[in-house]
Amino acid sequence: MSTDVGTDLLDRVEELEIRVAFQEDLLTTLNTDVADLHRTVAVLREELHRATSSLEGLRGLLQEDAGEEPPPPHY
Repeated sequence: MSTDVGTDLLDRVEELEIRVAFQEDLLTTLNTDVADLHRTVAVLREELHRATSSLEGLRGLLQEDAGEEPPPPHY
């Protein structure tokens, strides 16, 4: 009977080792994915910053075109 307990214990330890190996693999994969997403977010933030700056520049140019605006009421 003691050999059954020993075998059961070895089986349980082996099962735990397998689970740990899968969890380590999953953590490595998730870490890589998070790092990739971090880089993607940084690129997107930079693109958004450039687009916002361009839009502000265009708004400034459009507002400077006084030819399209009616004269002020006191004229």
